[in-house]
Amino acid sequence: MLNNDVLRSVRYLLDINDASMAEMVQQLGFNVAPSDMSAYLKRDDEPDFKVCGDEVLAHFLNALVVFKRGRDDSRPPQSIELPMSNNQILKKMRVAFELKDDDLQDIFRSVDFALSKAELSALFRKAGHSNYRVCGDQLLRYFLKGLTLRERPAG
Repeated sequence: MLNNDVLRSVRYLLDINDASMAEMVQQLGFNVAPSDMSAYLKRDDEPDFKVCGDEVLAHFLNALVVFKRGRDDSRPPQSIELPMSNNQILKKMRVAFELKDDDLQDIFRSVDFALSKAELSALFRKAGHSNYRVCGDQLLRYFLKGLTLRERPAG
């Protein structure tokens, strides 16, 4: 899944503007201009579209954790792992929204996609583990759609 698609989904989910997203990242010490953030959030067929790199997305997801949960000064700043994978995006979103296994299963069920607890836990294992499962693009799309339904219910 394109990093730009993840950014657009999260912007809609949080109902915030481009400048606020850039400011979130800047508060953690990573410099991203509001104009660049706006370019990342454009559709790929629009003028001024820019591809969002893994480093920008990683810093944004760390900023999202701080935005949703607050800053913990007793802990060192969260490191970033590059290149970003769908599994890492899923993990960061899980932490940011403080989701438990039952919450995740409810999110997937809300978009008619059932996952067992074993399948779910396999997504959060370290790469190389015998039970590790790669999070595909469609699975991440279902998650983002279900999380949006949960956080921004219609009407």
